[in-house]
Amino acid sequence: MTADPQLAALGLFDARVPRYTSYPTAPQFGAAVGPEALAGWIGAIPPGSQISLYLHVPFCRRLCWFCACRTQGSPTDRPVLAYAETLAAEIAMIGRLLPEGVTLSRLHWGGGTPTMLPPAEIRSLSRAIAAIAPMAPGAEFSVEIDPGEIDAPRLDALAEAGMNRASIGVQDFDEAIQKAIGRDQSFEVTAEAVVGLRARGITSLNADMVYGLPHQTAERIAASVQKLLSLSPDRVALYGYAHVPWMSRRQQLIPSEAIPRAEERLDLFEVARALFDWDGFVPVGIDHFARPADGLARALAEGRLRRNFQGYTDDAAPVLIGLGASAISRFPQGYAQNAAATSDYARAIREGRLATARGHAFSGEDLLRGRMIEMLLCDFAIDRAAILRAFPQAQRRVDALLSEAAARFAGMVALDAQGLSITHRGRPLARMIACVFDGYDLSKAGHSSAV
Repeated sequence: MTADPQLAALGLFDARVPRYTSYPTAPQFGAAVGPEALAGWIGAIPPGSQISLYLHVPFCRRLCWFCACRTQGSPTDRPVLAYAETLAAEIAMIGRLLPEGVTLSRLHWGGGTPTMLPPAEIRSLSRAIAAIAPMAPGAEFSVEIDPGEIDAPRLDALAEAGMNRASIGVQDFDEAIQKAIGRDQSFEVTAEAVVGLRARGITSLNADMVYGLPHQTAERIAASVQKLLSLSPDRVALYGYAHVPWMSRRQQLIPSEAIPRAEERLDLFEVARALFDWDGFVPVGIDHFARPADGLARALAEGRLRRNFQGYTDDAAPVLIGLGASAISRFPQGYAQNAAATSDYARAIREGRLATARGHAFSGEDLLRGRMIEMLLCDFAIDRAAILRAFPQAQRRVDALLSEAAARFAGMVALDAQGLSITHRGRPLARMIACVFDGYDLSKAGHSSAV
């Protein structure tokens, strides 16, 4: 494939921009939001509301070199068991603050590797969560699964707890690429995990793949995608590898000279996208694909697609509470993040304090700009009438921002009375276009490649 020269002229292959799983993004968070703010925001949840809950387990049996997440390796279960006790204490603490009748529309266990938890701890944490907020009818309980760190007893415990969606990390099946990123995970091990999940009634299966990995070529990613498709996932996230060795020291083990150039990254994405399209998947936002019957595809078709820290979602709950070290909560009032270091998080909970270390209280144009960015990354369009219904006093500001985006990305967007839309040709620029609507200093942190 040949790179579009206008994409290059607009800076696509050089830019580093946020992924916008929140607005403002996490580098803008500060210490002004602490435990008192979190307690007040939880107390302001209307009784009988549906909320979402995210439980973070920042441990892995082995540390993959490509991953920039805050995780720590542990060859034994000892620190994991201690952490599970701390999580249970935090759950109880949150429960004492929740208003009457709150239920869960979504429950997600992520990491790290939540499947490092032994069966007894899986059951114990599930009971602790059910005690403070039972699942609502039709609720979704999803868990991130490491195929190399799962077995029948843990699958049984998760199924008994009500897991009805699983997310499997694949990244790439090519052995040379796996060796270069420090991740040994054969297709056979992955397939065995899928069989175990399906046998326990898991009808919704997600898979994560990564493009832009070292030694990755069009032929190699095509082979990996075809292997993945043979496992019949319902939803796929195709993330771009973020090479940030200055932030994640383990990435220094990856040979920089083997990493595809930005133009090659776009080709890799397009090869994978074409295969998903051929297999009947619906493209969802900038990096997801879903079967037509999947909840994400339906939400997209019905204009209900949203974006949060887990990527794209069809969850309409206005509150997401994060549990565990570094977990982020979102409320109508703002964001609150727990202490990132496991030791600092555990100390706060042991002392009977909420572990909130930083966050951001919405002010000024935060909600307006955030919604416009979310629309753009969900629908590749901003519906002017819908924005003005939600923000009726902001017409002049909305029109100014739309006009600015149209001027800066002429030929890649269309502006009319209905609003702004990104052309098919301009879709690789979506995150760059979203930056037009960002009112904060984007130089505060090193963001990931725009493609």
